[in-house]
Amino acid sequence: MEPTLLLAHTEEDGTLAKPALEALSAALALGGELTVGLVGSQVQPAAAQVASTGARILAVTGAAYAQPRYATDADAAEALCRAANASLVLAPSTSRWARALAGVACRLGGRIDTHVTRLTIENGVPAASRWFYRQRMEGVLTRSERPWMVLLESGCAPAFSATPEIAAVEAVEPPPHATRTSVEGIRAPQAGQETIRPDAKLLFVAGAGWTKKQPDGAIHTAEAAELILGFLGAANASLGGSKSLVDLSGEGQAVLPFMSHLNQVGQTGSTPRHPKGLSTCCHGEEPHVVGWRFITERRAINLDPNCGWARGKADVLYLADAFEVMRELNRALNRGEAGGASS
Repeated sequence: MEPTLLLAHTEEDGTLAKPALEALSAALALGGELTVGLVGSQVQPAAAQVASTGARILAVTGAAYAQPRYATDADAAEALCRAANASLVLAPSTSRWARALAGVACRLGGRIDTHVTRLTIENGVPAASRWFYRQRMEGVLTRSERPWMVLLESGCAPAFSATPEIAAVEAVEPPPHATRTSVEGIRAPQAGQETIRPDAKLLFVAGAGWTKKQPDGAIHTAEAAELILGFLGAANASLGGSKSLVDLSGEGQAVLPFMSHLNQVGQTGSTPRHPKGLSTCCHGEEPHVVGWRFITERRAINLDPNCGWARGKADVLYLADAFEVMRELNRALNRGEAGGASS
């Protein structure tokens, strides 16, 4: 197996987040010589996390590398790649690396593939799997160009876990590079307002039916928003939406105020990997459920017994009114009677 470099950026406390630890597991599964390249304001806690692997540890550290920025991240990654002299470079598919590594591959005369979901060895050669045609066809890629950079999607491998140990870290100094971008701060939602939670055990998907006329002939968008947010908070679930729902805002129709295209799940949206999923007011047609292919257990609530979810796409289909079900479920959660809803 050819030498491999794993690139990872550290968090504020100097440790590695789950996507980086998952990429480390994928790198270890390949076998062969492994080097870990760390980038951040401090890296010693991260080095301790990976010390038990026996890998060589390189690091680019300093205040300039604390925040995501193309110029500094690209310089750090390039310096680590040249120091490691590895032909295969792996990295978690975070927004930080996705922005910087294509330019690094160009600088090094290599190639890059993104959204890779699996790495294997076929006839002694690394092979990367990813989805094409709006996630309906899986392809397996091999490349002769080196270095070959691969961005691995989160959830494709178990996160590496081991007792932290004392680690030797080799410092790498990128050449001086002037930057025109300064990070002044971070704007984030207030606590409790975030609806996209990648590590949640349950994915709750809302369809356009929440904003349509109900049996009484009226639209109850405000109550729908209250029920959905109440469930997300009580069950600590992540929120997804069908394309038809997130598109309503552009059509001048009543919308859920917290729903955006970032929540969209499906062939033109995201492909989450939660252990369980619950769809409500969604018909379960192919464009909606293609993003559900990695959900382990799929359940749906719909009044139509002939909807797409009933045609073998849901493990369990509840023929019921979503408003009534969510009202009762929220009451049970608030009383502590449905503690297993998210587990």
